[in-house]
Amino acid sequence: MKTLDDLLSEGVSGRRVLVRADLNVPLDGDRITDDGRVRASVPTIKALVDAGARVLVAAHLGRPKGEPDPKFSLAPVAVRLGELLGQAVELGTEAAGDGTVVLLENIRFDARETSKDDAERAALADELAAKADAFVSDGFGVVHRKQASVYDVAQKLPHYAGGLVLAEVEVLRKLTDDLQRPYVVVLGGAKVSDKLGVIKNLLGKVDRLLIGGGMAYTFLKAQGHEVGGSLLQADQLDQVRGFLAEAEERGVELVLPVDVLAADDFAPDAKFEVVATDAIPADRQGLDIGPATRELFASKLADAKTVFWNGPMGVFEFEAFSGGTRAVAEALVKSDAFTVVGGGDSAAAVRALGLPEDGFSHISTGGGASLEYLEGKELPGVSVLEA
Repeated sequence: MKTLDDLLSEGVSGRRVLVRADLNVPLDGDRITDDGRVRASVPTIKALVDAGARVLVAAHLGRPKGEPDPKFSLAPVAVRLGELLGQAVELGTEAAGDGTVVLLENIRFDARETSKDDAERAALADELAAKADAFVSDGFGVVHRKQASVYDVAQKLPHYAGGLVLAEVEVLRKLTDDLQRPYVVVLGGAKVSDKLGVIKNLLGKVDRLLIGGGMAYTFLKAQGHEVGGSLLQADQLDQVRGFLAEAEERGVELVLPVDVLAADDFAPDAKFEVVATDAIPADRQGLDIGPATRELFASKLADAKTVFWNGPMGVFEFEAFSGGTRAVAEALVKSDAFTVVGGGDSAAAVRALGLPEDGFSHISTGGGASLEYLEGKELPGVSVLEA
């Protein structure tokens, strides 16, 4: 796999370089609420700018339906990227002068980007390739997608892995090929169904699996507990029972919450009480792990040598129900383990709670890509760089 350093050593002054970045940030109107992905993209872009390249950045935002939609415009991102680079970043269609940066409008405004038809994607990739002399893949959050600006364009231009993609792949390989044990994985978030593949694969690799967040209630229900109005995927109960049995058979310690904050409503100011997980009232819903579970999870992380965490422990966006996520994050900050925060809501939570990002060994920019790698799946946007 050729890298950004290889490209820079070849010389890029005056050359047009297309960079696929991951700038898919959360917006509140025109305001970026978490610029972590924009900041993560800066080193690769800046290295090219400083070397005199004409940089053209391709990225997406949200899920527009294959046509222009003002609410998914990358205009606010262009402004923020320019602030971080210390130079203007224009929304445009072609690379400009040496040392300049132009951001293409949301690549998903073109339906061919995500098409399942190889020829349609290839046609868009041809158009992108005509604008550049080289391609740098630096959007780790999209390398699990076989899309025109991620996969197909790499087949049409000299291609290189950006610094961010290289760093992410190196970290994930440490979680699979170079493990130090005990290896503990903490999974949260809303749905078990989002993590079926990764749980199945991890049961053959981890020493301990901690389950929190909304997905924990399907596990608790599978054990026969009442979960009230808590998030429940009833169609996954048989699958989860299978996981519980397999964990026991393999000697994997699968740790579930022992208490929760049971609220009378899904709201920031909802009234709640701390209840044991075998005593959740039928008219309440669990919105966070309770204090005993926070202590339990912290104790299960204390001796870990490697930790991967993906998914919040509760509704961290509501301050009253952010304590569980904070407790797990703080336990990782205190840990001497190699700690990886698996992108997505977990990374957003770290920043939203004001925790030090350098307290973790690595904060991934790609939740879905990280999970698919740990699931054992091939990442098309990485494999094409190795060709």
